[in-house]
Amino acid sequence: MTSTLIIGSTGLVGNEALKALIASDAFPTLQTISRRAPKQTSAKLSPTVLPDTSAWAASLSALTPVPTTLISSLGTTRAQAGGIANQWKIDHDLNLEIARAARAAGVKHCIFVSSAGTRSLLASRMPYSQMKIGVEDGIAAMGFETAVFLRPGLIMGEREQMHAGQGVTTAVVRGLACLSQGLADGLGQDADVIGKAAVAAAKIVQEGKAPSNPWILEASDIVRLGRTEWKE
Repeated sequence: MTSTLIIGSTGLVGNEALKALIASDAFPTLQTISRRAPKQTSAKLSPTVLPDTSAWAASLSALTPVPTTLISSLGTTRAQAGGIANQWKIDHDLNLEIARAARAAGVKHCIFVSSAGTRSLLASRMPYSQMKIGVEDGIAAMGFETAVFLRPGLIMGEREQMHAGQGVTTAVVRGLACLSQGLADGLGQDADVIGKAAVAAAKIVQEGKAPSNPWILEASDIVRLGRTEWKE
């Protein structure tokens, strides 16, 4: 029996991914590790709530059954973390610690929600991109049967803490959709579309149908899997 572990299940994208996993018959057993309880509940969901993130790796190693697939949408903002150094500890260090523990436990597939622009010419000058590059490269070198990296643009949706700039940028992208849906899709994607794309990718890798390893999902791929081809 396959089991899927979600890290970041209380966040914007992770909550949507968990919702889609619960609704799908393709995922009979679900597990989460988080600092607070997920919003979603289900008979097939076994949540582990640990406020101390330093205990997450050990908790993962003890999960039964051993997860087949890890989906991580774990991340925070510089403002919420209290600076770039603290953000790095979560977005980079904790993601890699969890991935290493997953690989050691026997997890076969790792799906990581990264970010657009991580390989751009300016990426080396941007700390946020450096965090995502470090996680992608680290996971790719761990020897997972399949590694999948989603690279969404602006993540749109109702956040618990919305900064003014996020609201303005989201409004601009949604406005562009009136002129060109393709242009808008390339700039930003709704959280539910990203979450569904991660779930669609999980189903594909568990069926052994991933086209490459690592498998990179850019904005157009996310929209295709999470909206155009998505089946409830």
